[in-house]
Amino acid sequence: MQEISLRTERRTQLIDITELVQHALNGVDGASAALVYVPHTTAGVTINEGADPTVARDFESALEKIVEDGWRWQHLEDPDGPNAPSHVRASLMSPEVLVPLSDGRLALGTWQGIFFCEFDGPRERKVFVTSLR
Repeated sequence: MQEISLRTERRTQLIDITELVQHALNGVDGASAALVYVPHTTAGVTINEGADPTVARDFESALEKIVEDGWRWQHLEDPDGPNAPSHVRASLMSPEVLVPLSDGRLALGTWQGIFFCEFDGPRERKVFVTSLR
């Protein structure tokens, strides 16, 4: 297993980690897929269009509108303010994606990229990458 370390800059932020994931897979021989996993309850990972960075910004805005900060949240233990919306947004995404490999390369579509999804930043975060045979 390889670990990718990230530092997010905003409360809600999608970061294209496609190249970091591919780099973590360098030297993998004979694997058929890569598992990309986020070990956090207020972050996730997704695959979507990576060619236009405004798509990530649209995701950020949409998720903030779908799950609004101003609702009456019951989970209030975070000293920086309620982070219940961060948990819900993360669950709407996923903690992992499974990507097939072709000759050790991510077999993504032409426009696809892998995005780390931050919902409780800015923070130091981790992403785990492992290959499956």
